[in-house]
Amino acid sequence: MTSIAVITGAGSGIGAAIARELANRGMRVVVTDVDPIAAARVAEEVGGSSMTLDVTDPEACAAVVDAVVDHEGGLDVWVSNAGISKMQRFLDVSPSDLRRTFEVNTYGVFFASQAAARAMVSHGIRGVIVNTASMAAKQGRIPFLSDYVASKFAVLGLTQAMAFELAAHGIRVNSVCPGYVTTAMQDRELAWEAGLRGIEPEAVRQLWIDDTPLRRLESPEDVARVVAFLVSEDAAFVTGESIAVNGGAFMD
Repeated sequence: MTSIAVITGAGSGIGAAIARELANRGMRVVVTDVDPIAAARVAEEVGGSSMTLDVTDPEACAAVVDAVVDHEGGLDVWVSNAGISKMQRFLDVSPSDLRRTFEVNTYGVFFASQAAARAMVSHGIRGVIVNTASMAAKQGRIPFLSDYVASKFAVLGLTQAMAFELAAHGIRVNSVCPGYVTTAMQDRELAWEAGLRGIEPEAVRQLWIDDTPLRRLESPEDVARVVAFLVSEDAAFVTGESIAVNGGAFMD
């Protein structure tokens, strides 16, 4: 029987790579994103379906889960991947910036994963949930991303709490912690950090490479393959973990 997998924030970047990887491994993929055009484009590419989803809206999260269960016949895998960033100095982070970062990166993971878990429990599905955190979730030594760091630290705690409570229902919950990933978000961060440091974006890129022992920037596919492992039977006894996927840029 084909497994049903839903990925949030899958219209581009890491989420799109996860959608491709899971589809390549035989799963029926539902691509969700706040951008319906981007979601539809990826869904067409992987032979799946798409839905618009703003993860900061708990009712929308519940509606998407219900629709997936009704139309696809189940829900086996949920990947809470949607996230945002904005680089600025700690002293310059406004209350509205802080709220928005937490609304997407923390509340969004909470609302979406909660809706998925409720459906899994209700239908007796021994499913898998993966939350996308970050290398910044394990260390505060990240410049110009204080609100992002805080929001991702929260995701690690949430992952462990979910894993502990949902284990009784046979649901596994883990997170992945990417490093310097080559995405459109990274392009924005390169420009932001270059401006804040007063150097060129290529110099920032080299700083990131120098910070990575494997001596290259990470690809979205590097992350997607680890997610594929976590949702597979190979990881059947792995739960509550936060897997670093960063080329050694941070080791714990």
